[in-house]
Amino acid sequence: MIKFGTGGWRAIIGDEFTKVNIQKLAKGLAVKMKDEGATEKGIVLGYDRRFLSKEAMKWASEIFAAEEIKAYLINRSSPTPLIMYYVMKHDLPYGMMITASHNPAIYNGIKVFTHGGRDADEFQTQEIENYIADVQDADVIGIEYEKALTKGLIVEINPLNEYIDNIIEEIDMKKIRDCGLRIALDPMYGVSETSLKTILLTARCDVSIIHDRHDTLFGGKLPSPSAITLRSLQNYVIDHHCDIGIATDGDADRIGVIDDTGKFLHPNDILVLLYYYLVKYKGWHGATVRNIATTHLLNKVAESFGEKCYEVPVGFKHISAKMNETDAIIGGESSGGLTVRGHIKGKDGVYAAALLVEMIAVVGKKLSEIAQDIECEYGKYYLEEKDYNFSIEKKNEIYQKTLIDKLIPELPFEIEKISYLDGCKIYFKNGGWIIIRFSGTEPLLRIFCEMVNSDDAKQVCKIYEEFLDLQ
Repeated sequence: MIKFGTGGWRAIIGDEFTKVNIQKLAKGLAVKMKDEGATEKGIVLGYDRRFLSKEAMKWASEIFAAEEIKAYLINRSSPTPLIMYYVMKHDLPYGMMITASHNPAIYNGIKVFTHGGRDADEFQTQEIENYIADVQDADVIGIEYEKALTKGLIVEINPLNEYIDNIIEEIDMKKIRDCGLRIALDPMYGVSETSLKTILLTARCDVSIIHDRHDTLFGGKLPSPSAITLRSLQNYVIDHHCDIGIATDGDADRIGVIDDTGKFLHPNDILVLLYYYLVKYKGWHGATVRNIATTHLLNKVAESFGEKCYEVPVGFKHISAKMNETDAIIGGESSGGLTVRGHIKGKDGVYAAALLVEMIAVVGKKLSEIAQDIECEYGKYYLEEKDYNFSIEKKNEIYQKTLIDKLIPELPFEIEKISYLDGCKIYFKNGGWIIIRFSGTEPLLRIFCEMVNSDDAKQVCKIYEEFLDLQ
């Protein structure tokens, strides 16, 4: 079964991620496009640096060609936000990206984007799944790639420049040029190098790059920017006295940051920093949107400016939908994805990185100093994060206990309310919270707890570990 999670369809290569399933997915989407009368403008496809990504893009394009739907193929590995931008800019009905984002190297997958460059929502993905389920193996017939290319049913393109130019137009390049910033980049063996390097060099930054080669195993690490995976970048920033270290995940839609002191900035901090900057220094007005597992410090900052912070379930499609509804300035999540009003409708690590560099230049302070200003004004929140593997039996047990029976342990803080919007989230009267939910992209149970005291956050997580008998 091909099932879409919060970030598209992801599967282990050679298990469920196979040529047969890739082409069945393409067939299902092609039939859906025909039924909707949405074939005239075609579809754009891109791929990242994962094993079989380029081949998978070609296999999918052969099916669209056979259905006489023109497939525009980006002819080099590219950031996921480029696909979203292209769908939006060229008014296409759909786009497809071959990627498993930040998942381990044994995974690959497909993200589908809809009109306007948005992540396909639950309704759309459910419809795609239904179309795939109706596909018979005998119906999955493609046209040989070279033959389709000759016929013009497949067209190879390289729209990277227009994507880069769009970001350059949105960023205050002059301010950055005047600062002579020293920046370290870590694409994590992924696809952001060309885009980020071009933008920053155009702004006359001194740019150094690590982990830039093509490595489908991502150097043996998870291609997700975190305190654990960015230690090499931390060392580089300290050793070379950089103003900032910037990392992106495998497909460049998420960002990780090391400040000028070598400290890892959690994605929560980045989201707060950029919202604070856009409102205080650029004079923007509007709300902010975060998912249910992201810092409540964002609420506090929004309230201080007379604005509102909206909470939505995990999955960037929820963030972009609420941003569109409320005309919010910025939306993001604790896993490192964010976007800003006026840019694409999905997360973009390349744009976020450029905006952070602009912030340093415009504010005229070191990144660590800006973060300290915010802490002095609003206080500090501590987030404890835990991931757990589980068997099917254990998953069913946790699901029953937490989401069906709705049992909770004895907790040391007074509870304000409990939400089952996405997993189980308990809000405490002291402003803290804890959420227990199953990941929509990996076979993991995740626990996040945020409190104003680090020991309290650890204590609450420990209580839940024991309550659910987690190892």
